Amino acid sequence: MTTPQEWVAGARLRTLPAAAAPVLVGTGAAAQLDAAKPGRALLALGVALALQVGVNYANDYSDGIRGTDLDRVGPLRLTASGAATPRAVRTAAFAMFGVAALLGLWLVVLSGAWWLLAVGALAIVAAWTYTGGRSPYGYRGLGEVGVFVFFGLVAVLGTTYTQAGRVPWTAWVGAVAVGLLACALLMVNNLRDIPTDVLAGKRTLAVRLGDRRARRAYAGLVIVPVLLGIVCAFAAPWALLVTVLLAPAVVLAVAVLVGARGRALIPVLGGTGMLELAFGVLLGLGLAL
Repeated sequence: MTTPQEWVAGARLRTLPAAAAPVLVGTGAAAQLDAAKPGRALLALGVALALQVGVNYANDYSDGIRGTDLDRVGPLRLTASGAATPRAVRTAAFAMFGVAALLGLWLVVLSGAWWLLAVGALAIVAAWTYTGGRSPYGYRGLGEVGVFVFFGLVAVLGTTYTQAGRVPWTAWVGAVAVGLLACALLMVNNLRDIPTDVLAGKRTLAVRLGDRRARRAYAGLVIVPVLLGIVCAFAAPWALLVTVLLAPAVVLAVAVLVGARGRALIPVLGGTGMLELAFGVLLGLGLAL
């Protein structure tokens, strides 16, 4: 029987900053317009967290039944390790998607933006087909596109719109920055898994770029967002708070550029998640102030 600790490990908590950061930035942008609504922000956070955990379980299930996770370095894989049955992991994934759908519906009712129901449905479809279905786009090097769109643009702009009813240019810049950081999180994860992904036929963007170019891409994905955050200072001077993140972003980039691999990339993965969370906190606060 799968233990609670194993389910928590399978949820991959280190990826949850990718869900929280866009809500923080989007709420900060709404506050910049004097339109922040804490209740709706919490609903948006619930949607984002449920989707992220759902994606993680869905990936665990799909990669597990395909044999992609048989020889992986990193967090526990429930399906591949046999800690949980494939059916149980798939059920957990759809349960989390259901939670996201219910919270999203509540948010739509409060905001009156009914067209967002279609966006939410697309987000759930994208979450499942990342590694699930007959032709998963994550296996074709398009994972970063999905992450950028749904955990960057949609998450930030949707959070702002459901609170303020409009979206300032700072929210757009913040959305691009958060999307790039979410891509960095995926890139370093896939960089670690290049050897096993190649054997399994999983053509992630890291595999397509190759080790050296994937490392350079990661460096850009963690440094450029900080620079974009600084750009927001033209409208919200306190956005300069994100400047303090330039040093840790460079440290992470250097660690990857000098050749960290395998288990050595696990702390980088955690550090990237914390960088994204810190960026969300600081830019969100900077916009609100």
